[in-house]
Amino acid sequence: MTTTSNPTRDQLRQMWSGVAGAWATHVEYVDARGRRLSDRMLELTRPVPGERVLELACGTGGPGLDAAPLVEPGGEVVVSDFAPEMTAVAAGRAQSAGLANVTARVIDLEQIDEPDGSFDVVLCREGLMLVPDPERGAREIRRVLRPGGRVAISVWGPRERNPWLGVVFDAVAEQLGAPMPPPGKPHPFSLSGAGRLAAVLRDAGLACVEVAELSVPYRAASVDEWWERTVALAGPLAARLAALPPEAARALHRHAAERIAAYSTPAGLDIPGVCLVAGAVSPEAAAR
Repeated sequence: MTTTSNPTRDQLRQMWSGVAGAWATHVEYVDARGRRLSDRMLELTRPVPGERVLELACGTGGPGLDAAPLVEPGGEVVVSDFAPEMTAVAAGRAQSAGLANVTARVIDLEQIDEPDGSFDVVLCREGLMLVPDPERGAREIRRVLRPGGRVAISVWGPRERNPWLGVVFDAVAEQLGAPMPPPGKPHPFSLSGAGRLAAVLRDAGLACVEVAELSVPYRAASVDEWWERTVALAGPLAARLAALPPEAARALHRHAAERIAAYSTPAGLDIPGVCLVAGAVSPEAAAR
């Protein structure tokens, strides 16, 4: 498909490109926290030797890199992100790991520049919730899936069950006197409503859609570590917070720290987190 651009998509690309360096800096944390998610997604899709796997919104590289050894010999993994800087980080990690069957490409999840029926497996960890039109993204995933193909998608669960980020949003909203995230903008909790993720995938033509919760707690040695890391990785927040006057930034930090302290333990912060993980298959696979 031909890729087009619009102001919203261009702004999102710039936003995520701007935090790619922070994601590279915190990549060990990202990998550790996402491990259970990646394992579950690969359990759902079961890549085997010789298959082609596409990871969308890969960030620094996650389940796609984990899938690479599973499709050897003869298989291929394409890790992709619509932010070139993120894609470059994932490409570098694949090269450093000696994963010769991994290719990195700049691909927009809503306009996947691949032919119909190109992949046996499509993976997307915490990406579909962040696009302006997730329904369009799901249709694109269905389009590039081969007969017999499998899909695994994860998104963040409800805001109130993810205080590691919800507390930051609440503090920012109070400080700025405006809703956070802004209305009408894609955000981490945009697919967390009851049945929303399943409906998006079913309406796209995918079959055997099942959604389950997975606990993904957030652990940090200190409040300051939680704050610095969360703000650095949060694309929608990083630029906005960086633009605050120093006094306002300190007040925001203080208010958020007071709230998150409720999750303190002798070992540091242990904050609840919940993801929704969906598995689905192509209609042809369901008919077998």
